[in-house]
Amino acid sequence: MAREMVFWRSQQHFGALDALQSHHGHCTLFPSIVAMDIADQGQGGTSGIGAAVVHHLASGGAQIILLTHHEPGDPFLVDYIDDLRTSTSNELIYAEQVDLSSLHSIRTFATKWIDNAPPRRLDMIILCADTLTPRSGVTTNTQDGVEPIWGINYLANFHLLGILSPAIRAQPPDRDVRIIYAACASYVGGKLELLKDNRNPLPQGRKYETSKLASMVFAQAFQKHLDMYQRPDKQPNNARVIVVDPGFTRTPGMRRWLTMGSLWGLLLYLIMWPFWWLVLKSPIQGAQGLLRAAMEAELGRGAGGRFLRECREVNYLRNEIKDEGSQKKLWSFSEKQIKALEKEGAVKRALVKKENEEKETSAKVANDIEGKASVTQPKEAKAPGSRRSRKAG
Repeated sequence: MAREMVFWRSQQHFGALDALQSHHGHCTLFPSIVAMDIADQGQGGTSGIGAAVVHHLASGGAQIILLTHHEPGDPFLVDYIDDLRTSTSNELIYAEQVDLSSLHSIRTFATKWIDNAPPRRLDMIILCADTLTPRSGVTTNTQDGVEPIWGINYLANFHLLGILSPAIRAQPPDRDVRIIYAACASYVGGKLELLKDNRNPLPQGRKYETSKLASMVFAQAFQKHLDMYQRPDKQPNNARVIVVDPGFTRTPGMRRWLTMGSLWGLLLYLIMWPFWWLVLKSPIQGAQGLLRAAMEAELGRGAGGRFLRECREVNYLRNEIKDEGSQKKLWSFSEKQIKALEKEGAVKRALVKKENEEKETSAKVANDIEGKASVTQPKEAKAPGSRRSRKAG
């Protein structure tokens, strides 16, 4: 499925969506940061719900930064940004290289963010990182060797929020900070008790469902983590986590799931396209839940941890999500796994660096020896029958 991530930051937060729409007669959004990961599994925020959210934010004047594993000079990325700037009349759209399949890449970006002095303004984070391997698809592990459904759907977001936590808590008390977590109805079928302590911890046959359930359990745990923080100014916590299920939407990720990653499945999907068009929401319709969570004034008051399904606030259907024991167990499991993976990754990077340095040293020594040999090599004797030797005679 497409995986994307959206950061939103504003200079001013209005009270309600109506206030936004009444400003100069149209919907005016705030300067913001939007980040997405454009992955091999999908096009992230360049398609589907992510693209709809990004376009809506950019149309309102949002400052946007796309986080992608592609280099900033990649032709596809450059063209996409240029088209987005043109269609939204917004030049405040940029890109940074971040790969959600690499814990080191996530740490590098997040550490750079929190090391900024003074702290960068951060009003909202919307997390939509997601991937799915269809039945007939081939699984490709992340750079850390982790099963991608676990590594991208859950572990990447856990790692990112864990590092960005100081930046979230450092925001002024009058700022309405929101962390919006995109979810899926499949979480009902998850089995957290079957998690295994290895690189592929998800139970067979329940991988995607369990990754979504783990994400929702962590969202509640992170809300408690924010609530427990004692601010130096003695003000109450001003950051709230909101979980959003956008519903079934016509996105590339949904198409990949329905076709099961096969050509026959794609053919059947095309034949049934009128049916899918009727029963599935458009990306713009699917994005409304995320936009409501971002702009509804009422959601910025009271306790966090609310759950919106298709724009309506509902209760969680799994008891583990609110269970403190399950939250602590999952948090401890995730921290232990990330610590081991980062340690192993650091060792590998050190070995690769050492190997490259040895190769550079060997190449430099070989070039020096070759240069000295060319200098000390005696000149060839002149042939006795040459024109120069006859003149000398």
